[in-house]
Amino acid sequence: MAGMFKFVLCLCFFICVIVSSSAQTCSKYLFSTNRDFRSCNDLPVLNSFIHYNYDSSSGKLQIAYRQTGVSTSQWIAWAINPTGQGMVGSQALVAYQQSDGKMRAYTSPVTQYQTNLEEGDLSFDVSDLSATYANKEMIIFATLELKNGSSTLNQVWQEGPVSGGAPQMHSTSGANVKSVGTLNLVSGQAGSSAGGGDSKLKKRNIHGVLNAVSWGLLMPMGAIIARYLKVFKSAGPAWFYLHVSCQFSAYVVGVAGWATGIKLGSESAGIEYSTHRIIGIVLFCLGTLQAFALLLRPKPDHKFRVYWNVYHHLVGYAVITLSVINIFKGLDILKPEDKWKQAYTGCIIALACIAVVLELFTWFFVMKRKK
Repeated sequence: MAGMFKFVLCLCFFICVIVSSSAQTCSKYLFSTNRDFRSCNDLPVLNSFIHYNYDSSSGKLQIAYRQTGVSTSQWIAWAINPTGQGMVGSQALVAYQQSDGKMRAYTSPVTQYQTNLEEGDLSFDVSDLSATYANKEMIIFATLELKNGSSTLNQVWQEGPVSGGAPQMHSTSGANVKSVGTLNLVSGQAGSSAGGGDSKLKKRNIHGVLNAVSWGLLMPMGAIIARYLKVFKSAGPAWFYLHVSCQFSAYVVGVAGWATGIKLGSESAGIEYSTHRIIGIVLFCLGTLQAFALLLRPKPDHKFRVYWNVYHHLVGYAVITLSVINIFKGLDILKPEDKWKQAYTGCIIALACIAVVLELFTWFFVMKRKK
């Protein structure tokens, strides 16, 4: 057993060495078109590299933006943002392969978040613009005439799908929100401006976890406690306090998750997930209604108690159903690793199985007690 363990360790080390030695770096790359670039940087995400020659006296910048692992149904883009960091305001070079196999390269000024990268003139002159595609690698070549005299650029690079012969919106999660940074053309140093993206991604993860735990798990658990424990006389009033505690905790944590989502929406102008947002607002309203309805709960022998019970059950089950639907929509937006979606799915299936077993058992218990 020890020998097998050592063999596995050696094999893992050998694989790591091979992978690390075969990893691409821009300094080792040779262009097939006999182009020569004196400087280059390995960009941190999206398998991307920027090669360039910069003449500080004339302001001319020759670039080759290269991205590997690209399919024929994807577009790539590299941009300079003269006005700030981020997407809006960036002056982009875009390329993709057309349906006839020919490459299309053009310029596109980005003026808003939800953009289809329409062709247009940039704030600086661009010449010698072209693109190539071979072996799942796409490259954009261009010469830029920079006017502001600054040697440090705000750069943005991106990829997305092509549909109907036109670029479509890129993903708004993962590496696609981290593909921003700075580039010093003189020293060759590249800096990351992705801290904002990391911060936003962290907030989205917090938003997802809070809502999955509260609306998606605690709420169903509270309903199971109320429906099945009260059947047993030995449970006494304990089932009610457990139910209220569970639902109150779910509501408090859920409101925190909902508020995080509202904050994220206000910080992401132009990016909207209408269905997810609307369901979230409805859930908050229904959950708040349930919380206040508890204060108006009639006594068990009151004539309106039956109507209150009907309302309470209908709204409660509606909240649970909408919660599960919205959490899956949130998972589709956030696109975490598959294990997280599988874990939540497993929890919901487990709760559903517990509910089915308890439903059968309580029906048997009640029928037996009646006999």
